[in-house]
Amino acid sequence: MSGRVRIPVLVAVLALLLLPLAGAATAADGPSVELSDSQAGTGGSVTVSGSGWRPHTLLMMLICGQATPSRGVIGGTNSCANGDGRAVTTDAKGGFGKKLPVAEPPVPCPCVVHVATVTGAKADADAVLQVAGHAVEPLPAEPSGGRLSILTDTRLEGAGGLLTWFGAPPSRTLVLTVGNVGSSTVKNPVFQVGTSHGVFAPQWEEQQWRGTLGPGKKARIRLPVELAAGAHGDYTVSLEYGGKVLAEQPWGVGRPWGVTLFWILVCLVVPAAVFRVGMAVVDRVRPRGAGGVRHAGPRFFLRLPRGRAPAQTPSTISTLPWFTPDSDPGTATTKGPT
Repeated sequence: MSGRVRIPVLVAVLALLLLPLAGAATAADGPSVELSDSQAGTGGSVTVSGSGWRPHTLLMMLICGQATPSRGVIGGTNSCANGDGRAVTTDAKGGFGKKLPVAEPPVPCPCVVHVATVTGAKADADAVLQVAGHAVEPLPAEPSGGRLSILTDTRLEGAGGLLTWFGAPPSRTLVLTVGNVGSSTVKNPVFQVGTSHGVFAPQWEEQQWRGTLGPGKKARIRLPVELAAGAHGDYTVSLEYGGKVLAEQPWGVGRPWGVTLFWILVCLVVPAAVFRVGMAVVDRVRPRGAGGVRHAGPRFFLRLPRGRAPAQTPSTISTLPWFTPDSDPGTATTKGPT
């Protein structure tokens, strides 16, 4: 009897011991998404719940066409109903639950509910959804050629110079190591390099890497990235190949303070120059005074108080050098009548 009691006890203990391991295995599998209904029509809604995400992370939920959980969204966000998406923030345990209105994507199904992180490390998950009444077409054949994969973390090399400080276009070099995980050789692959500012969509530019990658080979790739003149703020550099985003790298661009300094100097120098020119014009058109001299404006004099002039004595009377004392007109005396 005691042996029969011990068996259920041992089973319960083993279950308690294996429960944390099962939870850890689920967390290691990455984020997951579940839907309240696998099929819904336009105008309805489904409840999207998830687990295994980073705590307090902002997510975006979209209904996308031409997608499966195994291949992802083939056309990127261009295949999704972006106008009817919803944002949600995970709780402290990395879970969430929110209703999502059902809308027809711009491309045919098969469709999924695509959930991806908005900020921070990139993570996403998909759940199959049948949009009732929406067209369904088979997915394009998956290319049987070589497939490239990122082997190491990407980074941006380079620094801004003096010209960038004065508004020149900031430029960096996107450096990464890719490997060919396909079954055929990849020759001169064409990458899509995109730059986005804040929450705006990236602007893509094609860049071709000259080289050949055989199956199982890897190569170091360097792709130039340049922004518009005067750009500043937080940017994100994305790399896409074969319709799939391979890497994203943040890029903080400083403000071109040289341009600000230039405009401050302009605001100081131009008014001073205009003032000098105006004063020269005023001085030229000013009316002339007597003798052809221009009036220099009002003048101020210091007038001293008048005092009595000292009396002159005969000894102090000066005589001109060409007169003798006898013949000096100033000392001549008038004789009376005789």
